[in-house]
Amino acid sequence: MAVKAVLFDLDGTLLPMDQDLFLKTYFGLLTEKMVKSGYEQKNFMRALLAGTDAMVKNDGKQSNEAVFWQVFSSFYTPEALPPISLFDAFYAEDFIKTRAVCGTDDRPRRIVDAVKEKGLVCVLATAPAFPAVATQTRMGYVGLSPDDFALYTTYENSSFCKPNVDYYREVLEKIGLSPTECLMVGNDVSDDMEPAAALGMQVFLLTDYLINKKGADITQYPHGNYDDLLCLIKAL
Repeated sequence: MAVKAVLFDLDGTLLPMDQDLFLKTYFGLLTEKMVKSGYEQKNFMRALLAGTDAMVKNDGKQSNEAVFWQVFSSFYTPEALPPISLFDAFYAEDFIKTRAVCGTDDRPRRIVDAVKEKGLVCVLATAPAFPAVATQTRMGYVGLSPDDFALYTTYENSSFCKPNVDYYREVLEKIGLSPTECLMVGNDVSDDMEPAAALGMQVFLLTDYLINKKGADITQYPHGNYDDLLCLIKAL
């Protein structure tokens, strides 16, 4: 069946990065913000990691946003809970510093343009563990914007996380397409390739910033670098 939509991962796919370095930097900046505001470091990190883990395990009954705050808040008394306004200030003022650990490349912009020129639906199927503002900031690092996508997943609009296959089902339901009508492009074998392929989606594994924690045989998936991906999109 012909491809009608291309779904892209963001971190390590459209946005060049070492994911471990990025997460270390991100969590470090956020923790620094909280410590400077008077919150104890260890408890904050425990709450943050527990909330993130809860999103990964979300069963779809609530949004990822609701699940995160429910678990995060359980580590504090109501009087001691860091206010959401402090997080908002972090994403408005400090999150942009993660730009320093992300790469630059003009090919992701060209790849997205090629998808749009084909008249295909373009989706940013990025791990929905971030608020929309953080996802918008990161896509901006490679010259992309919300207008480039029919849908981009965030913790506000998603009820599952990768690698749960239900994350992909939720995305497909929102864009109104079947798995066989979609191509999933990502750099993580476990999060992007395995669940998408299991659902029946066509897949492409980007190897420039490959994540293959289980050491899987990647020859089972169409794969290659940015140039290979651009050629594939143009040939659709």
